[in-house]
This record gives sequence, C-alpha cells and structure tokens, in this order.
Amino acid sequence: MPSRKTTTVALVAVLASAAVAATALTSLAPSASAGDIRFSPTADTYVNNRYASTNYGTSKQLGADNSPVKRMFLKFDVTGITKPITRATLRIHVDDVAGAESGSGGTFRAMSNTSWSETSVTYGNRPSIDGTVLGTLGSVSRNTWYKVDVTSYVKGNGTFGIGVTSSSSNGADYDSRETGATAPQLVIETGGPTPTTPTPSGSTTPPPGDPVLVGAGDIATSGSGDTATAKLLDNISGTVFTVGDNAYPNGTASDFSTYYEPTWGRHKARTRPAPGNHDYHTSGASAYYNYFGTKAGAAGKGYYSYDLGNWHVVALNSETGMTVGSAQEQWLRADLAASTKPCTVAYWHKPRWTSSSGHAPDPATGPLVQALYDNNAEVILTGHNHQYERFAPQNPSGQLDTARGLRQFVAGMGGASLYGFGTIKPNSEARNNDTFGVLKLTLHASSYDWQFVPVAGKTYKDSGTGTCH
Repeated sequence: MPSRKTTTVALVAVLASAAVAATALTSLAPSASAGDIRFSPTADTYVNNRYASTNYGTSKQLGADNSPVKRMFLKFDVTGITKPITRATLRIHVDDVAGAESGSGGTFRAMSNTSWSETSVTYGNRPSIDGTVLGTLGSVSRNTWYKVDVTSYVKGNGTFGIGVTSSSSNGADYDSRETGATAPQLVIETGGPTPTTPTPSGSTTPPPGDPVLVGAGDIATSGSGDTATAKLLDNISGTVFTVGDNAYPNGTASDFSTYYEPTWGRHKARTRPAPGNHDYHTSGASAYYNYFGTKAGAAGKGYYSYDLGNWHVVALNSETGMTVGSAQEQWLRADLAASTKPCTVAYWHKPRWTSSSGHAPDPATGPLVQALYDNNAEVILTGHNHQYERFAPQNPSGQLDTARGLRQFVAGMGGASLYGFGTIKPNSEARNNDTFGVLKLTLHASSYDWQFVPVAGKTYKDSGTGTCH
C-alpha cells in the first residue's frame, strides 16, 4: 500500500466556563478536528480613544486595553451549516501584552450591530458592544493561542459580531486576520453524524469530511464512569466502536437496559460493537446480540466488516475460535483479501500485548494478528484491561516494525473500575490507569490521527499520527 505524508494531529476544542471562558493552547496554530468547520473573520479591527478619528482596519494587531481605551471588533459570516451546532469556539492568538510577562485578555461580548466596516470604524463612530458576555480572559501571555466558548451566541448560519473590552491598563494585543497563520478563527462543531447507508457489501457511506471512529471498551456498570464517557461521545461525531464487556457484570438483558442503555445506548444507532468475555457470561452472548441486532454482525459469530472513507474496518470476536483454519480466521483472510481500501483498522476485546497487572497478553489472538499483518493492516484496538495503553508498530512476534507493523491500543477505559500496571512490555509507548475516556481515530486518506479524550475534570492526553502502509 502506498505511503503518504503524515497529517498534522488535530486539536480538539475544550469547553470553558463563562467566568473564565478561555483555554491557553501551545504557540502552534490550532487545527480543527475532522468534521469541524473553520471560519476566518470577514472583518476585524480595533479603536483607540487617543486617536479618535483613526481607522486601524489594516493593522496586524487588535488591541483590548483601558489605558488608552482600546476596543476590538470581530465579525464572522457563518454559512453552509446543515446540522445543529454543538459547539462554537473563538480561537485567538496573543501577539503582545502591556506588562512585562502577561496582560489581561479582556471581556468578550456579542454585538447586535454587524453592519460595520473594518475600513471605516473609528473610536468616534464605533459600534456598541452591547450583547451578553460570552467569556472573560484573565491573564494572557505573548505568542499563545486562547479559546473562548461562544456556543451560546453562534447557533446557526448568519453574521456574528464579537466585541472585546478591557477594564485593565495592562491589556493585550491579538493578531488580526491580516497575519494569516495566526489570524482569529471561529470553529464550528456540529452534532449527529449523517446517517450511514448500508450497501450490499456491508460498507457504509461516511459523513462529510474525514471519518471518525471513536469509542472504548469495558463500559457500562453501576458506577459513574460510563456516564462521563458517554458525555464525551455527545460532542464527537462519527462511528462509535466498542471493544467488549459492554454491560457488566454479566451481559444480561437487564445489564444492558439498566447500565448501557441510559449512557452509551443513546449512541446505539451509530455504534458498531465487538463482544467481550462479560458479554458471554450470558449464554452465547444472547443479550448482546439481541440488543445490538444486525449492527453486531451475525448472531453467534460477532465478526463483520465495513468501510469508512479510505479505510476498511474489521470487528472481530476474541471470545470464539481464532486458531489458524478456524471459521473466523478464514473469514478474516478472505475479507481482507477482498478489500479495495488502502488502510485497515481492526478491533476486538482481548489484547495481544498488554502491560496490565489485570489480564495477561492473549496469544490466542495471534492468528488474527498474523492475518492482519500479512494483509498490511495498520491499527488494532482492544480492551479487556481497564486502562489505556499504546504500543509502537509491531510485527506478530512483538518486535518493533516501523515499516509495516501493527499499532495496538488497549482502550479499556470506558467506565469500569480501572486496573494497575505490572511489568511494562517492550514497545509500550504510552499508558494511563487513572482516567476514563474514549479513543478517537480520525481516518484520513492515507494516514490517521489518534487522540485519547479524557472525561471532564481530567487532564491526561495522548495523541499522534500514523501513516498507512
């Protein structure tokens, strides 16, 4: 399979409160997640009371200060939105501050007047900054990106004005749209993926933009972890995967209705699951197959495949025969041989490699790994151990293979109580066992981005990019 350029890892927007509605980013330019829509300002400028008749429409800076009084104005034309907006984020870059180290970022408000022109606004004829407060930036630093949540204001297509004032004499200067790479951005996230249309081969038509595959395993229990991870899915469009142990403790119909349905169940229509050993605590995993229906593949088999964009996606079953020559192994080889997609990701429950102190690595999955490796697949997603772990690309023997190895993730942080780590295995690159979350894969034409998305209140993150073989 051809190798192409690595794609820059997308940053995911983080909600901020109205009181301190901003988050500092790195000094690199932010990029939106797949499916997000970015708008540049159609106009931006600022005014200065010391030069009441001067227009700063072509300035590369936008000032917010109280001595002298500087007020800053941004205008965005939002068009082409066809789905409900779940989040709107203003991203702005601080160029300079009045103080030696930091300045005050100012207060961001909605504006009722959006007819102003950046080439004619002066302090003397400035439009009113008269709307609701969208957020307030406290201390800000030079050469740093910040975010302001403006979801309460930007609710659909239209023209939106945002004005910024400051009550501090130690203000800040932001980069304007004339700067290019550090210009302000309005990033729109929309909810609910476009419904997928099944085809006779079992493939699907992905939503517009690069498709997203997001999920975890070891999910629904009497605790609150599954509630928190389900809330993450509320704000991430795409296909949801599960890697087993969907409903604890025994995968009964009651477990699914009591624990899974109120949380991850609201995303059932876009979920493509895989079963785990706890699902099989109920004979034949009958409740699992009854709950998910045809989305879980043929009842009793639990392995199936579908396509997302340029990717072939394979869901497998580590709770049934996996030996060389088994029905599942033979099906997998035939399925991979028939695929015309240049990139492949597979997922199931029990990991081939793991550093957990809970469950040991499962060599029984080896024939599945070998079949994937023989067909130049890229990624394996697993669960079983209640934690997160990422391995470097490896061959079926567990040796580092950067040329055509399989990168395996253990994504068992869906909600069940977390496990500890034991001896760290070779090629383990990232680990966490104190944070619930979901793993998000953005599937580009010849590469993929991965991102661990933590639940609210947690800060652990892991992200990166891989290429197709």
